[in-house]
Amino acid sequence: MNENFLDELDLRLLDALQHDASQANHRLAERCGVSPATALRRVRRLQSLGIVERQVALLQPDKLALALGHGLTALVEISLDQQGDEHLAAFERLAVAEAVVQQCYRVSPGPDFVLVLAVTDMPAYLALAQRLFTQHANVRNVRAFFSVKRAKFLPAQPLPRPWAERDA
Repeated sequence: MNENFLDELDLRLLDALQHDASQANHRLAERCGVSPATALRRVRRLQSLGIVERQVALLQPDKLALALGHGLTALVEISLDQQGDEHLAAFERLAVAEAVVQQCYRVSPGPDFVLVLAVTDMPAYLALAQRLFTQHANVRNVRAFFSVKRAKFLPAQPLPRPWAERDA
């Protein structure tokens, strides 16, 4: 059997974990209709396969900004002068090394990269831009968009839910 094969129980566990990874194993097992030992064994398997990459706390940026007095989200398109593999990899290394880069995507067509940044304020964005965009000789074009409202943020991956039709 393919070790990466996911059955319905795996999908149920992943669905439950994506909604609340902090729940106790016995609660997870109860929600998925299996024993705690089975749930634990399956979750460990999903972790060892790298399907469950890590478990984190999601912070609400608007509330955090109120508490800290700042917060700015920027979506930035970057086009490079040269798009060879070594040039793309070099810029990617620079981008992912920056703590404020929350997400980094190589994209096509259009720009070469799209970054999602979480900076404290406009001076912090300017400092990042000077480090990452203007001092990097291979950057040809930068277009930044600043978020005024986050209407939706869903970090969960869409999963098939074969059990949902039966339970309806």
